[in-house]
Amino acid sequence: MDPASVLPDTLNTLTSVSLGGDAFLLVLYVVLALLFSFLCSVAEATLLSITPSYIAGLRETQPKKAEMLKQLKEDKIDQSLAAILTVNTIAHTVGAIGAGSKATAVFGSAWFGLFSAVMTLLILFLSEIVPKTLGAVYWRQLAGMTGTFVNLLIKSMYPLIVVSEKLTQMISGGQKLHHFSRDEFVAMAGIGQEQGMINERESKIIRNLFLFKSVEASTVMTPRIVVAALQRDTKVSDALSTPEKTPFSRLPIFGDNLDAVTGFVLREDLLVAQNQGKGDLPVSTFQREIVAVLSSTLLSRLLETLLEQRQHIALVVGEYGETKGLVTLEDVVETLLGIEILDEGDKVADMQQMARQLWAKRAERMGIKLHKDEDGDAENAGSAGAGSPRD
Repeated sequence: MDPASVLPDTLNTLTSVSLGGDAFLLVLYVVLALLFSFLCSVAEATLLSITPSYIAGLRETQPKKAEMLKQLKEDKIDQSLAAILTVNTIAHTVGAIGAGSKATAVFGSAWFGLFSAVMTLLILFLSEIVPKTLGAVYWRQLAGMTGTFVNLLIKSMYPLIVVSEKLTQMISGGQKLHHFSRDEFVAMAGIGQEQGMINERESKIIRNLFLFKSVEASTVMTPRIVVAALQRDTKVSDALSTPEKTPFSRLPIFGDNLDAVTGFVLREDLLVAQNQGKGDLPVSTFQREIVAVLSSTLLSRLLETLLEQRQHIALVVGEYGETKGLVTLEDVVETLLGIEILDEGDKVADMQQMARQLWAKRAERMGIKLHKDEDGDAENAGSAGAGSPRD
């Protein structure tokens, strides 16, 4: 056999073997890069989608899983993200270098640009868009597997994670990445209603609850102009014969004028006195002490005061002790459960006017006839004064 003819055949064989090996390595680099990047992207999206409320609910049924997720999501969030991003970056870098070199060997440098474009699209869809969509949509189903996977990444990448953690702590100043604010909870209530998770009434209660702390007594009180009250020397029989006073279970008692409120009287006490033949006695005989609060008192504090003192009614006074209006336990609860609370972003020119309008609606439900005062506001048919509605 001619040695000259054997050499080309041998070279061709070696070249074919070499190209076959390069093609295998090319596929291996691409698959491994996409696989690890896919897993890291799923883990990242899943971890960031897990909510504190989900972890709290999981404590009842799967406490170990809940504790693991809490550690990764809250206590070790820096380590979790560092591990995921480190492995993802390594996968992209090694994959790009290895696949690029083998692609040149297999296809030639002329096709390297086309290979790079195809590789970019594969990375975009298979390691970013698709996995992150899966993680964001199916995070509840993937939470357990993600926790195990991230823990494995943290252990395997620990030296690099320590360096990364120190760097992030320097940047963040040791602060947590996120705190839920009151505004976010209010927004979540609205989103929950839009998505059908809670109904309109539940959403309203949640929103009002978080705005409750910033609302003052003057916002929901019955204004002075529509308060039904009794002069302290009024006879019991006269008080009960006044139609506009009888719907109320509690009526303030005043001296010379409404700025001198001395207490309140229960309608029930007046009825009992009338039945016992004490109709000629002044209503002040049955007077009880009334709680007085400043108009700037927050509803949260007002509610605590009424409950602590076991009272259903409070006198709202101004800075100089003048009577501003009357607020009842019903007003506070109604505000929490049934009336929209206005925040600083709402534009209402006169909060007193709004309170009068609310009172007019309530009076209409109770069958109380009102007439207009000089300013066009609803006013009782009798004297100015206030009371808590019939129980």
